[in-house]
Formats: sequence, C-alpha cells, structure tokens
Amino acid sequence: MNEALLILGMFIITFGIRFIMFAFAGKLSFPNWLAKSLKFVPPAVLTAIIIPAVIMPSGVIDISLSNNYLIAALFAFVIALVTKSLLKTIGLGMSFFLVLQYLYL
Repeated sequence: MNEALLILGMFIITFGIRFIMFAFAGKLSFPNWLAKSLKFVPPAVLTAIIIPAVIMPSGVIDISLSNNYLIAALFAFVIALVTKSLLKTIGLGMSFFLVLQYLYL
C-alpha cells in the first residue's frame, strides 16, 4: 500500500508541475533581460554534465592522451566546428570513441 501511495504522490507532483507550466505557457511573459538570460541555461547545464564525465571518467582528473573520453570529445568538437551538423558530430564522435575503446582495451 505504501508503494502505491508513493507512486500516486510522485504522479501528482510531477503532473502538477507540468500542468502549471502548460496552463500559463501563453499568458505569461518574462522581462526581456530574463528571456535573454534563459537562453544560456541549456548550454550551461550540458556543460556541467559533460565536462566532469570527459575530464574525470574514473573519478580523478585525467587530462592525458590515455583518456579516451577526452580525445573523443576533442575530436567531436572539431567535427562540430567543421561540419556544423549535430548528427555527424554525434555519429562520428561516438564512432571515434568506440574505435579508441576497441584499440586500447
């Protein structure tokens, strides 16, 4: 019974938060400075997630040529600059990472 109440409570909270956002979506406007600032949130969050995973894959800072995550991330960065294509960046970056993992194992 406790599990059912827990799931129901999580549903109510999750649904309530999302419903409020959808209910006020077209009726609420932010000040111009806030709207401009909010455009930087997704890159900041992605950077906060990706950088530790790339630089510290084993929990310790590893900035060396033996860090496959770092080498593949730099390769993907170069591909992104050259092609400006998200699909090519992800595909080639992951392929390069898998090749590195295969060669160094």
